[in-house]
Amino acid sequence: MSGSGFNFTSFYATWFDHLHRLVDQLSSTAKDNHNSSSAPDHLVQTVMSHYSDYYRVKSMAAERDPLSVFSAPWATSLERSLHWIAGWRPTTTFHLIYTESSILFESRIFDILRGLHTGDLGDLSPSQIRRVSELQCETVEEENAITEELSEWQDDVSELLGTRTEVTGRVEGLVNIIKKADALRLRTVQKVVELLTPKQAVEFFIAAAELQFGVRGWGLDQDRQRGNDRGH
Repeated sequence: MSGSGFNFTSFYATWFDHLHRLVDQLSSTAKDNHNSSSAPDHLVQTVMSHYSDYYRVKSMAAERDPLSVFSAPWATSLERSLHWIAGWRPTTTFHLIYTESSILFESRIFDILRGLHTGDLGDLSPSQIRRVSELQCETVEEENAITEELSEWQDDVSELLGTRTEVTGRVEGLVNIIKKADALRLRTVQKVVELLTPKQAVEFFIAAAELQFGVRGWGLDQDRQRGNDRGH
């Protein structure tokens, strides 16, 4: 593992631990505001800044060693199998919102049918639902464009390898692709959070982090199990 890759791996471990603490604060806020339509907006902004920091540092790591960042040495084998350009697919955001909204809607359907507004993700307004749908379509288009750019880069490098030509100069293209993918990931979350109420944003961040924690936990267990199997 290269020096820059190791540095980012260390950063990620610290960043991930901090995310756990932030989610604990979010969960406390969600409980305190269970019967309220509001939640501390400053905490939502703190979590958003935490994600921004992640992509800022990752961008610097990509500039130093894009191949290491693309291979994501900080992630488990399971996480890497789910990756789209060294991270989660931006459209996962919308699947998460639809899933959480459906679960909460079903759990509180009688209150909603009686006209009681819960103010949570199960109580998205028609305008919010429409905007989420529009954002999803826009994000799919951008995802596809970046995927096509990566495919073209891979084809270009493959041709150079076939002629045994030096490919070092082409690595710059991979840096730009990684940065575009990460910018889309961050921008997607920012736009979704902007259209949600603070309370809904808290619920969204909790659900997103719990998914991230769950996948990483499963991945660590599987990697340990494989390591033990190889050791015997």
